[in-house]
Parts: sequence; structure tokens; C-alpha cells
Amino acid sequence: MKSQLDQLRTHSAVVADTGDIEAIARFMPMDATTNPSLLLKAAALPAYAPHLAASAAAASGDDPVGDACDRLAVAIGSEIVKLIPGRVSTEVDARLSFDTEATVARAHRLVRLYADAGIGSDRLLIKIAATWEGIRAAERLEREGIHCNLTLLFSFAQAVACAEAGVYLVSPFVGRILDWHLANGMAPPAAPQDDPGVRSVTRIWQYYKQHGYDTVVMGASFRNTGQVLALAGCDRLTISPDLLAELERSNAPVARALDEEGGRVAPPAALDEAGFRARHDEDTMAREKLEEGIRKFAADQQQLEALLAAQLG
Repeated sequence: MKSQLDQLRTHSAVVADTGDIEAIARFMPMDATTNPSLLLKAAALPAYAPHLAASAAAASGDDPVGDACDRLAVAIGSEIVKLIPGRVSTEVDARLSFDTEATVARAHRLVRLYADAGIGSDRLLIKIAATWEGIRAAERLEREGIHCNLTLLFSFAQAVACAEAGVYLVSPFVGRILDWHLANGMAPPAAPQDDPGVRSVTRIWQYYKQHGYDTVVMGASFRNTGQVLALAGCDRLTISPDLLAELERSNAPVARALDEEGGRVAPPAALDEAGFRARHDEDTMAREKLEEGIRKFAADQQQLEALLAAQLG
């Protein structure tokens, strides 16, 4: 019998949600995703100690600590690219999430640093928070041929705006949605299909297929394998090493969970900024989790900067 992980691969592309090169080498995902929290964990691994020192030593400019952080992110991403056939996602500083111009500039810098390391933009996804400003930055980058991964996606309004902007890929979160609902009095779902995070991703995937959007849907932020398997058939699923290992240990059957329903229809009128903000603001969960996610990534970015500042002396 094939493992659940191998069966899942027949329905969805498997992506590793980690910066741990040993885990990536073991599970052989198509792509890998990183974020400030994962980079902070990766920076503590012995395998990356030389990169930490080298990034600090090469730092320059008016903001040497920020420069060192970008260099470390690219160094870790460069190691990951050696182990996967597809793309690595590297995140723009979350503190720029409400600044379109600064997000575009930082994305250009990351692409240049990867180019200096011999890695072309065809192996990258620039990861940006799905704020209105972030979506506009991604729209510009996509027109330049720089593909983007829009993250911290919790509301349907975010998903619609990302598709309309022509972004390459979105990462709608599952586990953090469930976390919010449980914290606000919801009983644990009786089945994975009843999980509010699973339902959110399913709705987005169905909407994209119904309206013919090319944007890739990659379910993210899983708390258990039940959530993962309830989205079998989603374009991509980014999964932590612990859950990948759990899927690898089981031989229970895995059935495709997502299928297109109905024929293709034209999309409705595009969301403008006022419409986006109104619809996103109506979703209390999405508003709170987006703000919380940006704060958490910013805090982890600051911890990463402190590590590099210590290296700089």
C-alpha cells in the first residue's frame, strides 16, 4: 500500500512548509515556503550557522541589519532551491505590508540577491501579505514577470482581489481560521469537512475554477492531517514536516475531496478598494487574523534582526 503522502501527491502538489533542509531532502516536495517565523527557526539550525555569519559579514548600506536579513533569507532559499524541482517562497518584510512602493522595492532587491547567487526568478515566489497594498504590489510585480505568493489570506474578499490582480498563487490559511473560531466559542468540528478553514479554502478553490482564474490555490497553516486530506485535490498544499511525517506513516486510503462543480461562468464586476475594504472588514475573523499575522511576522523579523545584529557586533 502507498502511504497517505504518496496518495496525496496524486491529487495535489505537495509543498514543504519549512526552512529545514534536512526535512526538505527527506520529503522531496515540489516547492517550499518560508516566512520570518520559519527563517528564525532555520537560523538556529547548525547547518545554517555559516550563512548567518556570511550574511552579517556581507551586510552593507544604510541599514546593514536589514541588508543582512535579506541576504540570510536568500542564502536559506538558495540552499532549498538545490533540493526541489520548483520554487521557493521568500517573504517581504511584514512591516511593509501597507506600503505598496516599499514592497515592490524590497521584492526587486530579493530578486537581485537571488540573481547574484545564480538563481533566476523562475525559481522564486515573492511572498507578500494579502493587504490591499500588498495585492497592488503583487499586481505590478506579476506584470514584470516576478511571480508572487499572497499569504495571510483569511477572507473571501482577499481571495477575489488576488485573482483579479492576476497573482500567481495564494496561500489561504486553514488552521489559524479554526483557531479563531475555537477561541470564540465554536465547538470542535465533527468532521474535517466541517472545519471552517477547510470550508474557506474549498470555497476559494471552487470560485477560481468556476470563473476560470489561473491563480494557484495552495492550502496552508494546517493543524492536523484531517484538514490536509479534506483538501486533497486542491492545486497545492503546503505542509509542515511533522504532518508530512504523519502522512508518510499511514497507509489509509486517500480520496480526492475537491472537484469542480458546474460550468464556467464570467466573474462578477471587479472589487475596487472601497468594496474590498468593506467586505474584508465585515469578516471579523479575517480582519483580526490578518492584523495578528502581520504583527507576529514583524516580531519574528525583529528577533531575526537581533540575531544578525549580534553577529555584526
